[in-house]
Amino acid sequence: MEKNEKKPVRPPQQQDRPGSEDELNPPADTQPRHYPPTGKLTGKVCLITGGDSGIGKAVSLLFAKEGADIAIAYLSETDDAAQTQQEIGAFGTSCLLIKGDLGEETNCKTTVEKTIKQFGKLDILINNAALHWETKSLMDISTEQLIYTFNANFFSYFWLTKYALPHLKKGSCIINTTSVTAYRGSPHLLDYSSTKGAIVTFTRSLALNLVDKGIRVNAVAPGPIWTPLIASSFDPEKVSEFGSDSPMKRAGMPNEVAPCFLFLASEDASYMSGQVLHPNGGEVING
Repeated sequence: MEKNEKKPVRPPQQQDRPGSEDELNPPADTQPRHYPPTGKLTGKVCLITGGDSGIGKAVSLLFAKEGADIAIAYLSETDDAAQTQQEIGAFGTSCLLIKGDLGEETNCKTTVEKTIKQFGKLDILINNAALHWETKSLMDISTEQLIYTFNANFFSYFWLTKYALPHLKKGSCIINTTSVTAYRGSPHLLDYSSTKGAIVTFTRSLALNLVDKGIRVNAVAPGPIWTPLIASSFDPEKVSEFGSDSPMKRAGMPNEVAPCFLFLASEDASYMSGQVLHPNGGEVING
């Protein structure tokens, strides 16, 4: 098969936004890999946006397995959030659900306040929630869509970090979810890939800004990952082919990305800040 050739690797399907874990075929694998927990995050509190499904859910479950209490901020997927909360509880840690549109600054402030009220502290902030629409031309992107995309994908990261910072101490960390599209671009996700590029620069700049405070800032740039966002963003044919043009000829599963976040959140990454990890199925990019 030639490079960039696509072929069906799953049934055609399409969901209404924002998508549901239960409707994915095949299901997205969000369960932590089968190895004994080592307590890397025992006693830590983590706030993660978009933690109800996909990559965010996989990270939430893995962090809970490693001993962290979790606050999940989500948009509207109540059933997915409740299921994730139940699965986190099976690991013996606590999970707070916070519903709201993080594209509004006041909701970002409230999210941090609710986390502190529940747990009394915050050690790890993971800015992960995002959305996108496929468009064929720049001319098809309205100013309204552009602003909405940046509010959800970038400004929410900025606002949440701003309100979390007074509660973060030496040894705390921030991890942002960017994307492979920040490095190679995406002809049909122009506004989305632009937000992801902004996240890379934000990560690097904030890492330098906070280094003297002992707060590390890193990012993860996933490639094609099978999540509800995909099934609710593209037409059925493109969904069926999603990820088949990667070097590994498939999309990754959320639990193949989550260990990158665990590494960056743990003391194993104590000498890393301003860096980006790239779980993308073998695509070599610069950066």
